[in-house]
Amino acid sequence: MGVTRRVFLRAAIAATAVAAAGATETALAPTASAASAPGDVVGKITVGYQGWFACGGDGAPINGWWHWSQDWGQPPSPTNTNIKCWPDVRDYTSTYQTSYAALGNGQPAKLFSSYDQQTVNTHFLWMQQNNIDTAALQRFNPTGGEGPTRDAMATKVRSAAESYGRKFYIMYDVSNWTNMQSEIKTDWTNKMSAHTASSAYAKQNGKPVVCIWGFGFDDPNHPFTADACLDVVNWFKNQGCYVIGGVPREWRTGTGGSKSGFLGVYHAFNMISPWMVGAIGNITEADNAYTTYTVPDQADCNANGIDFQPCVLPGDVSGRQRAHGDFMWRQFYNMVRAGVQGIYISMFDEYNEGNQIAKTAETQAWVPTNSGFLALDEDGTACSSDYYLRLTGDGGRMLKGQLALTPTRPTQPVVPTGGDTTPPAAPGALTVTGHTSNSVSLSWNTATDNVGVTGYRILQVSGSTSTQVGTTGSTSFTVMGLGASTAYTFDVVAHDAAGNVSQPSNQATVTTDPPSSTTNLALHQPTSESSHTQIYGSGNATDGDTNTYWESANNAFPQWLQVDLGAATGVKRIVLRLPPTTAWATRTQTITVQGGTDAGTTTQLLAPAGYTFDPATGNAATLTLPSTVTTRYLRLTFTANTGWPAGQVSEFQVFGA
Repeated sequence: MGVTRRVFLRAAIAATAVAAAGATETALAPTASAASAPGDVVGKITVGYQGWFACGGDGAPINGWWHWSQDWGQPPSPTNTNIKCWPDVRDYTSTYQTSYAALGNGQPAKLFSSYDQQTVNTHFLWMQQNNIDTAALQRFNPTGGEGPTRDAMATKVRSAAESYGRKFYIMYDVSNWTNMQSEIKTDWTNKMSAHTASSAYAKQNGKPVVCIWGFGFDDPNHPFTADACLDVVNWFKNQGCYVIGGVPREWRTGTGGSKSGFLGVYHAFNMISPWMVGAIGNITEADNAYTTYTVPDQADCNANGIDFQPCVLPGDVSGRQRAHGDFMWRQFYNMVRAGVQGIYISMFDEYNEGNQIAKTAETQAWVPTNSGFLALDEDGTACSSDYYLRLTGDGGRMLKGQLALTPTRPTQPVVPTGGDTTPPAAPGALTVTGHTSNSVSLSWNTATDNVGVTGYRILQVSGSTSTQVGTTGSTSFTVMGLGASTAYTFDVVAHDAAGNVSQPSNQATVTTDPPSSTTNLALHQPTSESSHTQIYGSGNATDGDTNTYWESANNAFPQWLQVDLGAATGVKRIVLRLPPTTAWATRTQTITVQGGTDAGTTTQLLAPAGYTFDPATGNAATLTLPSTVTTRYLRLTFTANTGWPAGQVSEFQVFGA
């Protein structure tokens, strides 16, 4: 089980508060003597992205209430919880019922699943809307039971980043990873490095970015020697990567939370990002940290040609640390006036520690009545659920010199509406501008409002039911994840800052294209499995690399491998591949094919049969269905293999008619 990063006991920061704490400045942010020119992390705002929430019934391989509950097998409740505050779930199309009492407004207490692509899309849309540049996807030890779900999350994050014009990179958290030194290299080589081919993968100095969090921490969760850590850092650099180190705040002195003797490891990183959660909780402590850590840390980085990316946190809601944004803004001000090269936000979706910037319950009306959770208005100041996203966006503007350096927070907790009660006019001329086998592109005319339209909600209409499938601030949107050869009807509503919603636009009906016979529908799609051995997890079967493969537990037939195509899709042909090298001798595997539109309910599509894989003919086998079948989930069940006592697949490819 992955654990929330260690929250260190707050230590007294023995430094004098900045004398000029209350001074005002209007000059633009200073430019540091940076080691690197602006890229996807230098000069940018990066948010830590956990993506580690799952719910019962969401189809995730982990099959439980991952990170929402202490006991993942049971829904979260007041006696079975793992979070400190309640998310605002109004923008998600799928939510899952918990065992909490209803919200203060009477609505059911439901939570989102990170495993739903629409959830990840919504998060990256929020990043786009608030000019948040880059997301660091957290990746804990992927060799255990969490591995398949984490593999799938990497694919979902890649898709969302590509869709919404954001950047992302892999951030390994080595906490409690026993065989880290070898396994992190294998994981990068066999799985994660494939994502660097994405146009959305973060690059710095032309190199793919990788972060390693946890070297040098002086606690039992990080027992690695300096030599082992230095070996890993240099290995990634030799792979052509730009390597960030998530390090203890006392990294420079080797005291407190840092082991001694690690300065050589820290100086080997291309960028240093010290952890501050648990160290500061108010403005005075933030100012003391500026003097004690930030200023001398930046000087050390400058002297050693290293980029500096300190941490900014919004504060723990349950600890009443946020001061309606003043605490976070003070940190932005301190970092920018120190001339840092980048800023790391801890975190985007960390509801477990209460330090999330993602949308959060505004008032007790949006909190379960029996939870005891605080809302964003806990200090008496009303804050909109997106306030800390907007605050982060403004902090990024100040970092980039687009906003004058100022200790006075420019962002209002609630966007003024002037008591506006007038809804916008309905958007007009909704039109289908394009469609594929799994997507529909829409556009419409700008809606008008007495104050101003702030966004649009795209609704899928079925009979008398409308389901939100997306939100946008522009007048166009592409709905993804649709089934092929299927009729869909959509309309659009506009909303303003006060929450007033227009009447719907005209409806637009369209039929998606037939599935393509040449497009691999399974590429980069999430997978699940009955088991795997060593590092050969199911994610290898849809990564597009024939040199990586899934292998089940040995001598334990039957075994199965399943892919989720994302939506009900017409399927006619399956191609299975093994690595093309002649070292993979000819073998015959006995395979049954099942499919269904529900992950837990499948029917047999092809009876058990032997399929031969011969390296002389490409080590591939084609499984053709008698007719095109509409299915979302495809499962292969293996009962024999003449070449090895396990199921084996390098690439699980799926094609339409």
